[in-house]
Amino acid sequence: AEKAAGLQAKKLKQYAAFSNKSPFPDFAHPTPEECKLARKILAGLHGDRERPKEVVAPADRAGCGDSRSVLDALVRTILSQNTSDKNSTRAKLSMDREYGGSDKWDAIVAGGQPRLQKTIQSGGLSQSKSKVIIDILNQAKEKYGEYSLDHLFGASDEDAMREMLGFQGVGPKTASCVLLFCLRRESFAVDTHVHRITGLLGWRPKDCNREEAHAHLDARVPDEDKYALHILIINHGKKCDECKAGGKNLGKCELRKAFRGGKVKGEAGEEVKTEE
Repeated sequence: AEKAAGLQAKKLKQYAAFSNKSPFPDFAHPTPEECKLARKILAGLHGDRERPKEVVAPADRAGCGDSRSVLDALVRTILSQNTSDKNSTRAKLSMDREYGGSDKWDAIVAGGQPRLQKTIQSGGLSQSKSKVIIDILNQAKEKYGEYSLDHLFGASDEDAMREMLGFQGVGPKTASCVLLFCLRRESFAVDTHVHRITGLLGWRPKDCNREEAHAHLDARVPDEDKYALHILIINHGKKCDECKAGGKNLGKCELRKAFRGGKVKGEAGEEVKTEE
């Protein structure tokens, strides 16, 4: 418990230090023009992305922050941590079958952590994820008298991020996804694909971690490009043979040709840090 409290304090301290600025003030990339160019190239390859007029929680997949309920968005994003879309969806659909829905909070809490762990085991890291979810539900109920975090719709970006980061097991990537997709704010979430490819593009220092990359990129990517670039880079990271983890530069990828930043981070043999 003491170690967890220390990690939470460190997480919040780091966010407070760089919530509105880059930890690398002398690193001048990406520029707004570079972001526009990357979006144009990726839109040509995969089709552009615009924020939908309203948020719709998908019934057939976990998604990543796609819900009108902040608590549901947070749980869905936790299910998506460190696993494939296929596995997180299997975990979400298993919750639907077990509890009558992945947002049946009373039933989930009443069933306890071991039952939830067994239910979501297909999604990976079920022991830690089930504990995180149960703890968040209990904290929300204790603090607000109901299973809801919808008060965050009225909070500032910083206050919403701070509250979500205050939960054990919720890091900048997870909180940023909820901010971007559910709360419909301009935030640049950094997952494994975004971290790898922004390293390729020369948009961040090569040796910075994911939390530092989030702070740097969130400060530098123009608000009007954050939603589209986040989705497009992830899509590209899954589909492009040259930009996948372990991908080899064959000189064919339009994005890699436009930004000759060097070797893709996350190639075979590199240790990949667990993301929250």
